[in-house]
Amino acid sequence: MSIKKAKEYLKQFNKDKDVIELKDSTATVELAAKALGVIPARIAKTLSFKTDEGCVLVVTAGDTKIDNKKYKNYFGTKAKMLTPDEVVEQVGHAIGGVCPFGVKENVRIYCDVSLQRFATVFPACGSANSAIELTCDELFNIAKAQEWVDICKIPEINP
Repeated sequence: MSIKKAKEYLKQFNKDKDVIELKDSTATVELAAKALGVIPARIAKTLSFKTDEGCVLVVTAGDTKIDNKKYKNYFGTKAKMLTPDEVVEQVGHAIGGVCPFGVKENVRIYCDVSLQRFATVFPACGSANSAIELTCDELFNIAKAQEWVDICKIPEINP
């Protein structure tokens, strides 16, 4: 099971015991936020894309959408998400539990600056009912992210 891979990966950072396993599903941003009792924006969703150089993961805040123009300017190609089968094959985790921990080799990981609005965020840990609370710096370092990118649209909040 994918959560085992994530926990094994997190062990090198002494974070494997911090994985939260819930009885409720965390497979979507909304479900994860409800199960964890936080606002959806604090869920760190991991999106998987095809590029000419292979698979790319982008960890973003739960309330964002990819800005196609920013994505293309940064990665030099149109944003094309992997299919569910491709995600399992290329990343090693299934949809609903995709995370930047314990992924297959040659997967490049990026964190979007939309996460930096929060002191801590909650990425999944390889299953549809897991998460871990990390600071943005912890997430970046533990994920061995390439760099912070600015490729998302953050929804405007109406006063």
